[in-house]
Amino acid sequence: MVEVRRETTYVAHHKKKLVLVLSAMRHFAEELRSEGISVRYVRLDDPENTGSFTGELKRAVDDLPPDRIVVTEPGEWRVLEEIRCWSDKLGIPVGVRQDDRFFATRERFSKWAADRRTLRMEYFYRDLRRETGLLMKDGEPAGGQWNFDPDNRKRLPKDVTPPGRCVFPPDDTTREVMALVELEHPDNFGDLDHFGWPVTRDQALHLLDEFIDNVLPDFGDYQDAMKEGDAFLFHSLLSPAINLGLITAREVCDRAEAAYLDGHVPINGAEGFIRQILGWREYVRGIYWTYMPEYARSNVFNADKPLPWFYWSGETDMNCMKCAITDTRKFAYSHHIQRLMVTGNFALLAGVRPSEIEEWYLAVYADAFEWVELPNTHGMAIYADGGMLASKPYAASGAYINRMSDYCRNCRYDVRQKEGTDACPFNYLYWDFLMRNEDALSDNPRLAFPYKTLAGWSDERRKTVRRDAARFLDSLS
Repeated sequence: MVEVRRETTYVAHHKKKLVLVLSAMRHFAEELRSEGISVRYVRLDDPENTGSFTGELKRAVDDLPPDRIVVTEPGEWRVLEEIRCWSDKLGIPVGVRQDDRFFATRERFSKWAADRRTLRMEYFYRDLRRETGLLMKDGEPAGGQWNFDPDNRKRLPKDVTPPGRCVFPPDDTTREVMALVELEHPDNFGDLDHFGWPVTRDQALHLLDEFIDNVLPDFGDYQDAMKEGDAFLFHSLLSPAINLGLITAREVCDRAEAAYLDGHVPINGAEGFIRQILGWREYVRGIYWTYMPEYARSNVFNADKPLPWFYWSGETDMNCMKCAITDTRKFAYSHHIQRLMVTGNFALLAGVRPSEIEEWYLAVYADAFEWVELPNTHGMAIYADGGMLASKPYAASGAYINRMSDYCRNCRYDVRQKEGTDACPFNYLYWDFLMRNEDALSDNPRLAFPYKTLAGWSDERRKTVRRDAARFLDSLS
């Protein structure tokens, strides 16, 4: 096991993300040693550390030397390219094993995708439901339908208080890593105050218990809600632990299903949660491995604007953006609607260069690894793939954010105003985006209504929207 500088620096990772990964590695190494397993562990500050996977593997081969190398397939394309060179560079066989932490192999998805003109998560999700038996009864979906998404869109009522969440105070190992990260990466995004992510399997299982018992019963109703000052609401916070392998996707889904079967959780909560893992998580991984590296190069809208600096500083008068970025800076986390409909929506409407917003998402979130981050950002948030992953751009005006949150209440901009310097920027940016990309999007059936509305606009109104959008976007530079 190796901590290498190339992995800690290929993007400017959030400090809490670095601490989470390195501390989890060190704890796992000690667990293996306690079971009598020999572990060769290279720390980041080891003076002999070469700084790369290949360099450290060569050093191990020279020291041991082995007859062969066995490695699990990686989660990122660039690392797979590195692995493919090892046998020639090191002169010994290299065996790459499947990552069995997923429901579907990469080959399983590729075969499914090859038979279809268009790809949609819903149909792959249904296939996996049938294969796994999750939320199935006598060959039919539990509750009489496959998807309860329309029941997952409630705004958080004022009289509903989200439950408190457990945190895991740093032990000696984690504190040692925190000091190392502050020394090695003092200028990275985020801070290390109140670090509380699980770094062991026992801690991850405790977090899972808390979610199933206290949080999942209300997750279904409020999974799309946002609230100022509460980054977690009814979300599981399990994605960092699942993506690191502290717990598995299967055991998490099994627990959610059991809670439904026991009558503890309603169907919209169990299905909505399982869909995120069995559906979206598996689907985006399949997209990534089937279509990389070409997938990352697509840019259907020719978006070319730089990422605004406030994505790093949080200094903006748009309260929704400020809240989402502040939460991200504090926790290395925000939930999926904040990522999709606030920070992602703004990048889409503003025409931010795909590579820049994708690098930001990869850097700032504790659960972000390229296999899951890239398709979610590239295809879902900014629609740069032209509809391969999603059926329409998730573009929205300020009305959506106002409906699903309390952010607009404390904003310097007025969400009810459509034009002028006091209007919510999302309002005129939304229509400017539709006008700017009318040739590419006007035939999309899911956008028929807004384009019908746009068709009734006068030239003067169109000019006003374009002027407001240009004024605001120019001010960002």
